[in-house]
Amino acid sequence: MDFAFREEHEDLRRIVRDYLAEKSPETEIRRLMESEQGYDPVVWAQMADRLGLQGLAVPQEYGGAGFGALEMGVVMEEMGRALLCAPYLSTAVLAVQGILASGDSGAARELLPSITCGVTIATIAFSEPGRGWDEPATDTTVRRSPGRWQLDGTKNLVLDGARASGYMWYPVRQTGSAGLP
Repeated sequence: MDFAFREEHEDLRRIVRDYLAEKSPETEIRRLMESEQGYDPVVWAQMADRLGLQGLAVPQEYGGAGFGALEMGVVMEEMGRALLCAPYLSTAVLAVQGILASGDSGAARELLPSITCGVTIATIAFSEPGRGWDEPATDTTVRRSPGRWQLDGTKNLVLDGARASGYMWYPVRQTGSAGLP
């Protein structure tokens, strides 16, 4: 198989590399690793506003650029190269793809625009203690409380869970998904 990046991929690589060279030097990485937040909210906002990185793989109908895995791979490679401290993998990759895979257009309309503009930090909470990745995670339940939804249970290995923008529950089942407002 002959595989080569197109000119626009190399342009994207150069733009992201140059930006991260300025915003993610070793001294800043070390500072952020020791900070309570673990990332710089100003840089996070700039990544959305100036470069559109959080919405790179979000469909245009939800405010994103509508690109795919190849473009995400270019960006992720440069972020790894720069050791960027930011909740990008959890938000722009895992959460976005989870929302899209759920097939829940209501959840997509509600969540993807705010992820795209850098306002929402999102993640996926899937695995439960004592269960493998391929087993249904059904111990966590959700019920309606006055004015809110109450989650009961434990999820583990939640990447950037402490940074996520509140809690939203969109359980995905084999037969579809049920988005709860």
